[in-house]
Amino acid sequence: MNVRDPALPRTPAVTSRLPTVGTTIFTVMSALAQERGAVNLGQGFPDFDCDPKLIDAVDAAMRAGLNQYPPMAGIPVLRERIAAKMEALYGHRYDPGSEVTVTAGATQAILTAVLAFVGPGDEVIVLDPCYDSYAPNVELAGGRPIHVPLRPDSFRPDFDRIAAALGAKTKAIIVNSPHNPSGTVWSADDMQRLAELLRPTDVVVISDEVYEHMVYDGEHPSAARLPELAARTVVVSSFGKTYHVTGWKVGYAAAPAPLMAEFRKVHQFNVFTVNTPMQHGIATYLADPSHHLALPAFYRAKRDRFRAGLAATRLRLLPCEGTYFQCVDYSAVSDLGDDAFCRWLTTEIGVAAIPLSAFYVDGFDQKIARFCFAKKDETLALALSRLRSL
Repeated sequence: MNVRDPALPRTPAVTSRLPTVGTTIFTVMSALAQERGAVNLGQGFPDFDCDPKLIDAVDAAMRAGLNQYPPMAGIPVLRERIAAKMEALYGHRYDPGSEVTVTAGATQAILTAVLAFVGPGDEVIVLDPCYDSYAPNVELAGGRPIHVPLRPDSFRPDFDRIAAALGAKTKAIIVNSPHNPSGTVWSADDMQRLAELLRPTDVVVISDEVYEHMVYDGEHPSAARLPELAARTVVVSSFGKTYHVTGWKVGYAAAPAPLMAEFRKVHQFNVFTVNTPMQHGIATYLADPSHHLALPAFYRAKRDRFRAGLAATRLRLLPCEGTYFQCVDYSAVSDLGDDAFCRWLTTEIGVAAIPLSAFYVDGFDQKIARFCFAKKDETLALALSRLRSL
């Protein structure tokens, strides 16, 4: 019988708060791409640099001595410019003092919103396929994620199923448009239907709008556009996505003052505040709206170039209305499941993609893979040259 020596160092046994969470598919596919020298169109980040003017603005802030703690909610000038941008785009004025908070990226903003409004036993509706942090965020709060699938033929909301999922325990619903992974954009009618459905309830909406400036046909139907929705919604966005600086991890949340007051209670004990010089640099850069207003055309050109190249393969293109993701149906190429196909594509063809089943709680497999086209033109050209062999 082995007896542990009590004098030896001991690591305590713990009960996991997230027992089913392991290494994400994004980490797995990126590592496989690096190992095999594949073009990585899997993980969603640009491989090109941001505007040097943004770097210069951050550098100037650092050299000006703006390196100590900023206010908990974010520096006033940045919050003012966020509020001005949202008013200009969506017609809704958020008070920068009480209704806008700068966050350490959009993922932190979503977790903070969940922790602020969800408690043990509460239910939160998440729409599958969805970004992989939503359900674990709910579980960390002690809540129960209620998975409602989007329509598999179009990835649009199924309001009958959403209505059936609403109940006495429903505390919140997380929506995402433009949608990762499908590239679908909710319509103005969709947002109106959501507002009508939630009208008799006290359900909070957490609206993940990090791809708001990547809508390729018409205007982004932000929850902020509808007063009825804005009154119950935490709108989340990301400077990392907008300005090609995902590694900076700076985003923001906007919500009515009573909701934002609760949000900030969690925020101050979560990260407290966000990198000071980057806030000043982003505030300077945000003063020129052309930087975000030009983004749809910039990414539309990449999307169109990538789609034209994919059209020469046996991959079937799905619509891409927004985001920088392109989904394809590969059923004419292979009978493999989507996880196995993406691994094969990485190792044998030399292009990494993400299986869509990774975004479903039940691993629903439709033989669909997701590519990211937020890449240099030469990166996309190399990937397309390899994909033409399919």
